[in-house]
Amino acid sequence: MATDSFGRRIDYLRISLTDRCNLRCVYCMPAKGVTWKPHEEILTLEEVERFAAIAVQEGISKIRLTGGEPLVRKGVVGHVRRLKALTGLEAVALTTNGTLLARYASPLAEAGLARVNISIDSLDPEVFARITRGGRLADVFAGLDAAFEAGMGPVKVNAVVVRSLSQDLVDFARLALDRPVHVRFIEYMPVGGAALGECEPAAEGWTRADHVPADEILERLNSEGAAAGLGNLEAVSREEAPGGWGPARYYRYPGAAGTVGVITPLSHHFCGECNRLRLTADGRLRACLFSDEEIDVRSVLREGSDEDVSAVIRAALAAKPENHSMRIGTTRGMSQIGG
Repeated sequence: MATDSFGRRIDYLRISLTDRCNLRCVYCMPAKGVTWKPHEEILTLEEVERFAAIAVQEGISKIRLTGGEPLVRKGVVGHVRRLKALTGLEAVALTTNGTLLARYASPLAEAGLARVNISIDSLDPEVFARITRGGRLADVFAGLDAAFEAGMGPVKVNAVVVRSLSQDLVDFARLALDRPVHVRFIEYMPVGGAALGECEPAAEGWTRADHVPADEILERLNSEGAAAGLGNLEAVSREEAPGGWGPARYYRYPGAAGTVGVITPLSHHFCGECNRLRLTADGRLRACLFSDEEIDVRSVLREGSDEDVSAVIRAALAAKPENHSMRIGTTRGMSQIGG
């Protein structure tokens, strides 16, 4: 069992397969995009698999694949199959923008992937196209349908709540009425140079005014849901909540097949329960999303032994901070760190 210096069990590894994405979401990237890392600086899938195997030996039991957009990475289906074969690994999950999922859901399920999170930040096709700078909401819903048709579960929808986007939260909640989808509302996080006011801006600019705290989100879901005839939210016990590895708190409208949840990195931070490490696509290991402290894994994978790689993982555990200290901004954006 892997533990950090504060006694937290660390059993969850998020792996970014690529810094590339087929969308340009306004809160994630500038309009012109970001400069992609050169091919030789990106970990090969074989290097990722070697690192994952050693991480499992060190106590990691759950892996989530992220990006950028992980489904733009060539060979992702075979990669999932090989990860699933690792002795001691309980599950592999995927976070995706959903636009390519209709094509990949069936082969991914056959490779052993069951858990999928789909990022959707508006259910209005025109607003979605504006937020993503050209994305088609219909493609995402085709991916959502394909995930259910392939037998995946749990299937979760992630919506970053940004005040200036004027999102209809009850519209999102309705997704969970008739089918077992789990909609999670995520507080807008100050990740990237735009929040710092320096470096290359990661997006159009995080401001405190755009942050919507979870208590307000739940209040709106209650009042607006009741006005729309959905009833009042009921808390879902940990035993009844969809299986997960993160800090979401879940609720359900009466009779709903799915749930709604909130993830609160700022208003009610969950650092005391943090169970994760992050591996970036260019081979840097991060112990905290909000910290710019990174450990070089790529050179160790390319030049060192398995024991050297284990030493890097142990160093990351030892360096993991107690909390993020409400830091505003990081020098790298979310697409570069891994969503």
